[in-house]
Amino acid sequence: MKNNKDTAHTPKELFNEMQALVAEAQSMMADSVSEHTTDAVDALRARFEQAQERFADAYAVTRKKVIAGAQYTDATIRENPYQSIAIAAGVGLLVGILLGRRSK
Repeated sequence: MKNNKDTAHTPKELFNEMQALVAEAQSMMADSVSEHTTDAVDALRARFEQAQERFADAYAVTRKKVIAGAQYTDATIRENPYQSIAIAAGVGLLVGILLGRRSK
């Protein structure tokens, strides 16, 4: 399932590529279907499948990072419950003060 290119793609690059694919597909649909060869449609389908694989890879990597971060946070909070409560209260107080000043 891996792509031949092992380069990392940013979400913006993936989004731009998908926009280009959609624009190309729309232009092909606007033209007469008989004007396009099967090769052009197959090439478009292959590009879409490659982009879909890259999105799936990016999703899997991001999901693993989020799960690992949540597990680390959970473990840290369980090891230091009182410090966690104090930090949360301090952050809440700071945000409350900043928002209170902003609304005046």
